[in-house]
Amino acid sequence: MKSHEPFEQLRKFIASHQAKVAPLSKKLNSTYYNASLTGNAMEFEKASKLQMKINRIYSNKDDYKFLKKFRKTDISADRLLKRQYELIYNGYIANQFDEELHKKIIKLSNKVEELFSTFRAESNGRKYTDNEIDEILASSDNSNELEEVWKASKQIGQLTAKDVILLVKLRNKAARKLGFKNFHLMSLTLDEQNEKEIDSLFIRLDDLTRDKYEELKSEVDKHLAERFSIKPEELMPWHYGDKFFQSPPKIFSADIDKFFRNADLIAVSRGYYNGIGLEIDDILERSDLFERENKYQHAFCTDIDRDGDIRIVCNLINNQKWMGTLLHELGHAVYDKYISKELPWILRIQAHIFTTEAIAMLFGRFVQNPAWLGDMNIVTKREAAKIRSQSVRAMLLDQLVFCRWVQVMYRFEKEMYKDPDQDLNKLWWKLVEKYQKLKKPKDRNEPDWASKIHIALYPAYYHNYMLGELLASQLFFYITSKVLKTAKPSGESFAGKMNVGKYLKNSFFNYGALYHWKELIIKSTGEPLNPEYYAQQFINNTDFDDR
Repeated sequence: MKSHEPFEQLRKFIASHQAKVAPLSKKLNSTYYNASLTGNAMEFEKASKLQMKINRIYSNKDDYKFLKKFRKTDISADRLLKRQYELIYNGYIANQFDEELHKKIIKLSNKVEELFSTFRAESNGRKYTDNEIDEILASSDNSNELEEVWKASKQIGQLTAKDVILLVKLRNKAARKLGFKNFHLMSLTLDEQNEKEIDSLFIRLDDLTRDKYEELKSEVDKHLAERFSIKPEELMPWHYGDKFFQSPPKIFSADIDKFFRNADLIAVSRGYYNGIGLEIDDILERSDLFERENKYQHAFCTDIDRDGDIRIVCNLINNQKWMGTLLHELGHAVYDKYISKELPWILRIQAHIFTTEAIAMLFGRFVQNPAWLGDMNIVTKREAAKIRSQSVRAMLLDQLVFCRWVQVMYRFEKEMYKDPDQDLNKLWWKLVEKYQKLKKPKDRNEPDWASKIHIALYPAYYHNYMLGELLASQLFFYITSKVLKTAKPSGESFAGKMNVGKYLKNSFFNYGALYHWKELIIKSTGEPLNPEYYAQQFINNTDFDDR
């Protein structure tokens, strides 16, 4: 019995740890949710204090010393214990620096978050919501108006840049105290990722997408030049229909927005998810789905307690973007919902942040798929056939534009954390010009990078969206070939196929964080993460090509 005593000590520690962290986590998630809905400074302050309490637990030196003893102990025979230990230990490593530095980081993060939550772009004496900015950039044919509104959308960067740079320096200071070169590298390591592997993957994606992207962008440029009656070389970033050109203008003739103008987005989502065996009624009931003053303008999903209280936040209006966003956030939500409640609380999370992004993207992509639009009665079968070719090209363009945009985000963040004192404005536009092929506005020297909320508040995160896209394609082809045994994947929407939900629940969601993400992917698809499925779907375009 004595030989097992250290294991018992570890089990007791984990039980005690869970008893302290779980209720605080629930309060924090609930408080942050309320703060996001109201923009209330007091709620953000409460969230900050709760986060500090949790950080104090993870920064306890005696606890860390106790956990460190088990680094060389073989506990692989008890998978539950081993996995809980790995996750908790990584959490403690990340917090082994002084409390005052913790307080500064959290306080400054909450200050920046409040600015983003309540900011409204202003132009010609009028304030605009993000939805209004997006609508003007997507629909206006007036170059002067587009320039004014695009520049107005960047005003938040001028308000936050100094604080973001200070945050980067504080995070780096914390990382160096823990033995890492910088915060970005620390984040990847503690998030069970390898910097060299991620770098290699992004180099491979650059090679895979460059030629096809340039080919399609030349089509975009030709279309926009005709639309604005200018030469292609005169096109500027505000002509491309999006604040960051992370999604493309709708240059193909399939206007999918019009099909959603009179649709009930919530009813469509409910019918779809329930129809594949992933029930969402309880999630929708608890969620906040429409825009209002001071509310967070983007979208997110939160699992309040890891025991069934799952909610999403949206700002729905009737268009393709918000239909896709709703499907996306509900993808996150069903993943959380169907994680086994028999798992310990520590493991009732996703295997990795990009595995939940993969599910969100798997479903969010369907908003452009003619098969899905037809199966959900958004369009008639005749309309679906009519828009198929243009929709497929629009999907391809969407993916390539986003893939090139993520190149900018990943590389900018990595370099910013290496040297936050460099000319970040110059670095930003150097990467935008190289990977997105957009022209820097003449004489512009503004912190446009600081207007992207992820750079400020979700550091070392954005590359996971791209990993999610890769895994979404891998899951899509596995489901169509192995679960549904579909001959032509492009015609598959999963609509009404209950065995899709069964597969995802039993072979993916159910495991939570029991397995390392690499192991989960092999277990659920039979092979490691493989970018060739993404290439097959969107770059080589084999099954999705009408030509």
